[in-house]
Amino acid sequence: MLAGVSDVSTQVGRSFPGLRERLRDATANAHRELDAQLSSFDLTVMSGYRRFLQASAGALLPLEAALVQAGVAKMLPDWRERARSAAIAADLVQLGSVAQSTVSVQPLTRSGMLGTLYVLEGSRLGAKFLLKAVADAADPRIGEATAYLGHGAGKRLWQSFLAKLQNEEACDEDEAIESARVAFAAFEQAADRA
Repeated sequence: MLAGVSDVSTQVGRSFPGLRERLRDATANAHRELDAQLSSFDLTVMSGYRRFLQASAGALLPLEAALVQAGVAKMLPDWRERARSAAIAADLVQLGSVAQSTVSVQPLTRSGMLGTLYVLEGSRLGAKFLLKAVADAADPRIGEATAYLGHGAGKRLWQSFLAKLQNEEACDEDEAIESARVAFAAFEQAADRA
């Protein structure tokens, strides 16, 4: 890191190189660990795909509930378009299961919402790759239960979130980073319980 950069970013009230980059760098290990953990689910067989969805729902439901409780719709007026709890619940019903919260999540502040949203919105990028794996499933029921993985396809939800993140004036970056780490940990814990 260049000497004095953190001092300059503090003086102007903005992070350098930016909150997105700091979130990415600070959560890189957690992201890798979660990816490795989730890769143990075979998405091409019913039992593996169902367990993957159950694990994802176990964290997604309480994280989205915490966002709603914290007032995410004021931050992101299109929140209803972004929320995926109903989509994952529908997929699990289609596969003969139910979506359940399996982890608890603490209340979020505004900065905490940004960190949590970074993880949830970013997971859409990985979902595109997971959809390709699901397409290889021999059981057609798996391919019919992709509302969660395909949610938001064709929309610019990630890009619009990044614009929001970039323009956020009042953000405690340390708190946002900690909330992102907590969100990754929630998915890890839910995967352990699936």
